[in-house]
Amino acid sequence: MFNFESINKKLLLQLVVFHTFIIALSNYLVTIKFDLLGFKLTWAAFTFPLVVVATDLTIRLINKENARAVISLAFIPAILASIAVIWAGGAPESVAIRVGIASGVAYLVSSLLDVTVFQKVRERMSAWFWAPALAAVFANILDTFTFFAVAFYNSANEYMAANWHIIAFNQTGLKVIVSLMVILPIYGLLLNYLQKKLDRNLTGKVTNG
Repeated sequence: MFNFESINKKLLLQLVVFHTFIIALSNYLVTIKFDLLGFKLTWAAFTFPLVVVATDLTIRLINKENARAVISLAFIPAILASIAVIWAGGAPESVAIRVGIASGVAYLVSSLLDVTVFQKVRERMSAWFWAPALAAVFANILDTFTFFAVAFYNSANEYMAANWHIIAFNQTGLKVIVSLMVILPIYGLLLNYLQKKLDRNLTGKVTNG
């Protein structure tokens, strides 16, 4: 059950907007392709991993039940924002809709997996980094292949239809590397800052109360 009464409404809105922004930005960047040492990639490899840490952060701030609520609330806005961004970037309406829906499905599947499965890791491991590190590997694999399969399998875009599985494989590898070597350390600093801030706010409320 969702317990919105116990959540700071401003924090809830910020989390929903944060999730939606990351997905919309990533879906714009996924349309920009490049080759790195012969590997076919898109620039979204550098932003999609943020979805995993956003989910982990959400769970730690408002618990797993309410994290599911954030994911549910962000699902439709994320699809609509993605369609709008991709369409505004010049893609045909049909492509924008297909990519937008694919991103929503991938986000929902991988995020709910993160909440359900890796919450057990959070509960059993005292070190903060185990859950987001494992999620960076498994959730990114699921997210990437789900997205590219839905968005580009049998697509009218011949290049993407022929190479989506190659791009998905390369993209997954880069996303995992970026997650573990860059985003995870930064996330650790952010998590420490936010937890201290929340502790100070709670201490202040108890003192004033």
